[in-house]
Amino acid sequence: MVQERVRVERRLSAILAADVAGYSRLMHNDEEATHAKLTALLARGVEPAIAEHAGRIVKNTGDGFLAEFPSAVEAVRAAMQFQACINELAISEAEDARILFRVGLNIGDVIVEAHDIFGDGVNIAARLESIAEPGGICISQTVFNHARDKVAFEVEEAGEQTLKNIARPVHVYRIITDPHRRTVTPKPEGPALALPDKPSVAVLPLTNMSGDPEQEFVSDGIAEDVITALSRYPSLFVIARNSSFTYKGRAVDVRQVGRELGVRYVLEGSVRKAGNRIRVTAQLIEAATNNHVWAERYDRDLADVFAVQDELTEALTIALTPAIADAELRRAMRKPPGSLDAWAAYQRGLWHLSKATADDDETAEQFFRQAIELDPTFGGSYSALALYQLQAAALYQKLDLRDAQRSAETLARQAVALDGADAEARSCLGWALQARGEADDALAEIERALSMSPNLAIAHGHRGATLIFAKRPKEGLTALNACLRLDPRDPYLAVRLLHIACGLYFCGEYEASIEAAKRLIRSYPDFPMIFRWSAAALGQLGRTTEAKEELEKAVSRAPGAFDMYVRKRAPWFRPEDHAHLVDGLHKAGWKG
Repeated sequence: MVQERVRVERRLSAILAADVAGYSRLMHNDEEATHAKLTALLARGVEPAIAEHAGRIVKNTGDGFLAEFPSAVEAVRAAMQFQACINELAISEAEDARILFRVGLNIGDVIVEAHDIFGDGVNIAARLESIAEPGGICISQTVFNHARDKVAFEVEEAGEQTLKNIARPVHVYRIITDPHRRTVTPKPEGPALALPDKPSVAVLPLTNMSGDPEQEFVSDGIAEDVITALSRYPSLFVIARNSSFTYKGRAVDVRQVGRELGVRYVLEGSVRKAGNRIRVTAQLIEAATNNHVWAERYDRDLADVFAVQDELTEALTIALTPAIADAELRRAMRKPPGSLDAWAAYQRGLWHLSKATADDDETAEQFFRQAIELDPTFGGSYSALALYQLQAAALYQKLDLRDAQRSAETLARQAVALDGADAEARSCLGWALQARGEADDALAEIERALSMSPNLAIAHGHRGATLIFAKRPKEGLTALNACLRLDPRDPYLAVRLLHIACGLYFCGEYEASIEAAKRLIRSYPDFPMIFRWSAAALGQLGRTTEAKEELEKAVSRAPGAFDMYVRKRAPWFRPEDHAHLVDGLHKAGWKG
């Protein structure tokens, strides 16, 4: 039986896609005010302009809308009308509170349903909107051809643009809604600077919104300190102050900044003082796409300006590095395996390592080795491979422990030899020495790493575990908590939680150790190493029935680990710490 084809309604339409630039940041700053203001702008500025030019709003999208028109001419007129109205109203607003729309216009054959339209023409309009500037309008070549002799407007030619998920490049024009726009965003001359082989960021001078020239040193000081702090991270390429401060006092397009400085990310923001309060807003933007990666607002009492400056610098730095790492991981995961460069392969390896399973660990090793083959001069791959080897031996018994220790130390020393100022390499070397039981030498290397990069999360993690097994568990727990604060998505999070449970046990805080073990099991149910610690802690508390259940899991799920750590003693365990663990397990019912 031949199924009858369902007829769909199609028509040729001019499609307008619009959304609010920085909507998430605006809602984060003030949800109710933003919602009320957006509703008013739609009702007073947008909807009348669309209706006047024979258009209709097909659907609202929370922070934007999709509209269609029977004519490209009317679509352009409507867009220019409501953008002029909204841009004029925004002039009186504080910069960090302005609602500005980005608009994309295209012509296409669309599939029509009651409350939506579909098709490539719609998708292209949406992609054009995403590359428009706040307050701006991007149009396709087709729209330009239809409207240029019928509507009075000026354009900048943006050339052929490759738009996400659109098969063929689209020739794009930007309608000049601001006559001063040409001087603000001149067309780039020559090719853009090549991006470095690791995440790159430019910190622009923060805008002083206080109207008080004396506050200029505060905004400049925060930006300078953030540049200095980020420069200490070996995994980042940070543009120097002299270059990023050339944009001071200028209205800039972050895409232009990205091209001119050769960076993937741009941090911009503002500082506002009101009475004895100071507010700093900041947003991290991916330069090529103008997409917001991260945004935050900080409010502080201005009792001691220098203390506040230090506090704000620390808060910004702590928030930025995980945000950049997360953005880089998402970029790496989108790439097909055949097109990975060394940095992307390294990121893919860290992602698998973070899963804390034996199979994922083996996959991580393959990516780390691939990264070394692609770029033998990138020290991060050697450090990561060293940490994998130690983890594979200590957690899963996939490698002989002594062989892994020797190999990991060699790899860590290779990473240090490639760059002696690489704090991550120094920290990795310290961890390799800790695995051999050389706690003093390990701490010396890790402390050296932290002197280079005080907020390096992995170094705090290595320091914490080393102190826990060096008769300083309280200090170790403090360092581990600092690690988790600095990097809540640490690829080694499962190991950090394990070491916290160990440290609490050594401190005699058995209830807290059990809670830490539960936290680890909830997040990583297949992680094999925690059950002996929960069994020992339950044994110490006399909770025999529960202790026996955990002891059975410890023996059955990870027999190799139980043998290595309980029947024998790992090199980094002090005899008295090993005896403390065994005592708890005997109380849990172990007969060994």
